[in-house]
Amino acid sequence: MPETDTPVQRKRLGKIVSVAIPVAALITGLLVISETNRYPRTDDAEVFANFIGIAPQVDGPLIALPVQDNQFVEQGELLFEIDPRPYEYALEKARSDLSTLEGQIVDESRTIASQQSAVGAAQANTQSTAANVDHAASAVHEAEANVAASKAEFDRAQAELQYTSNNFHRIEPLLAKQFVTVDQVDQARTAVVAGQQRVDQARSQVALAEAQLLSAKAQYEQARAVMSQSHAQLAQSQHSVLTLEPLTAQREGRAAIIRNAEYNLNNCRVYAPFDARVTNLTISQGAYAHTGQQVFTLIDTRVWWAVANFRETQIRNIKPGMHADVYVLSRPNVRYDGIVDSVGFGVQPDSTLVGTFGGTGLPDVQRSLNWVHLATRFPVRVRIQAPETEPFRLSESAVVVMRPDSGRTR
Repeated sequence: MPETDTPVQRKRLGKIVSVAIPVAALITGLLVISETNRYPRTDDAEVFANFIGIAPQVDGPLIALPVQDNQFVEQGELLFEIDPRPYEYALEKARSDLSTLEGQIVDESRTIASQQSAVGAAQANTQSTAANVDHAASAVHEAEANVAASKAEFDRAQAELQYTSNNFHRIEPLLAKQFVTVDQVDQARTAVVAGQQRVDQARSQVALAEAQLLSAKAQYEQARAVMSQSHAQLAQSQHSVLTLEPLTAQREGRAAIIRNAEYNLNNCRVYAPFDARVTNLTISQGAYAHTGQQVFTLIDTRVWWAVANFRETQIRNIKPGMHADVYVLSRPNVRYDGIVDSVGFGVQPDSTLVGTFGGTGLPDVQRSLNWVHLATRFPVRVRIQAPETEPFRLSESAVVVMRPDSGRTR
């Protein structure tokens, strides 16, 4: 029979147990702290994905809404359609206005061509009147020459008349003394009469030449007046020629209206920009959509993240490229591989310490105890390596465990 434990032995065993339990607890705590520092983890995390609000870019009633709330849609799938008829009419009117403008340009081109022909005719008329002026000037010079020649002839006739008259008066007294014959006196008298006739004829020629000179000068002045009038008509016809710039300058504006109408018409049908999940759909077909007013939200299902808030004492060991284990509370037994994309560098300041900051746009990571000085937590974005079809939900709770010894991706 084995001996029963004595009270002394039981007392000694109790002392050993009482010492071993705190030591084991201390060792366990140190191991937990070491493991936590080596493999930082947090359950303050949630699943996140990019999302966008889908809003129409044109106004109008919804004539088609083929999607449903929480439905998965593929890229290029029709989300909704707005009644396109007003925008089709606007496009037709814009195209008609451009065609009307082109017709006006053609008509104006024809008018300008006619006006340019009139300018050409006026230029030809101006050249003809200039030639007439030159011809009239030549006639004036010729008349002036004729006047000068007539006057010279008149002077010569007067000189001859003076000579024959003096000769007649010199020999006529000699007839009584019979120093000359009667025939000689008659010849001298006849010469005086002939000379007088030549003088009268020369005077008439001078008068005629002077009259022709006056007529030539009058024709010259008339030709100059006609030439001035033709120049005025040429200038008027040149100033009357229209230009196409006021019409051609409108082409780009009309074309821009067409492009805008086409843009609005194309925006009547809205398609999914990427594979996504429809959510927050609260309207139905027939509702009137307004420009910029959100219809529903699309969650981008191509990439999912776990946004985990780690204490500032832990993030020094977290680097981009590290791997992490991600667990979501809806499927706690499934481990997802994650890669650290980035570590946050700013959060909302604590209003109890530095006051209130409005509209900073920084993440608002709340502390759980306001009366104890807690370490600030910064968001770490971990990209989840999972198929696109994995049924994640935006903002579902998650647990993230870092694996620093897993290396970095390149």
